[in-house]
Amino acid sequence: MWCFGMVLTVLAGMPPDGVAQLEKVERLMPALQRMAVDPELVRAVREQNARGASLASIRADDDGWLSTPAMTPFKQRVLDAACSRVLARHREVVGVRKVAEAFVMDRQGALVGATRRTSDYWQGDEEKFQVPFKQGRVLTEHPFFDESSQSYVIQVSLPVRDGGQVIGAVTVGLSLLDL
Repeated sequence: MWCFGMVLTVLAGMPPDGVAQLEKVERLMPALQRMAVDPELVRAVREQNARGASLASIRADDDGWLSTPAMTPFKQRVLDAACSRVLARHREVVGVRKVAEAFVMDRQGALVGATRRTSDYWQGDEEKFQVPFKQGRVLTEHPFFDESSQSYVIQVSLPVRDGGQVIGAVTVGLSLLDL
């Protein structure tokens, strides 16, 4: 039976040492938690929340994001945002190859910043936003092939708190092949 699982793992391009990979993810949790409480990151989420964008305008921005795979001025603004620079700094600390992507979401699930262009702008309908934001807990997803980073990842999503209040979420896609 284990042989069948091994064959599927190899065919899928996934590392066969799943338990070891999860242990490596667990060892990175302190660095990921430091990212989620970085004062500059928290400030960026707080500022975006204060702008009070409606869900309708966020969804319109998401439609525009999805309508073209090309880099647009809007996508570039997100990637050039101060929050994106904070994420890049943390990515350097954790390891550029280990972090396939990282992005931060405001209280509605809209991107505040990202290390690379994501497949969509609005994450509010996804577990990676809903669990950390609504439940205030860390979500470690099952490994999968991520189209936006073009790698096999485990995404870890954490709440972003301002004081004791959850104000957003951060998701870090950890490259399984580079852990």
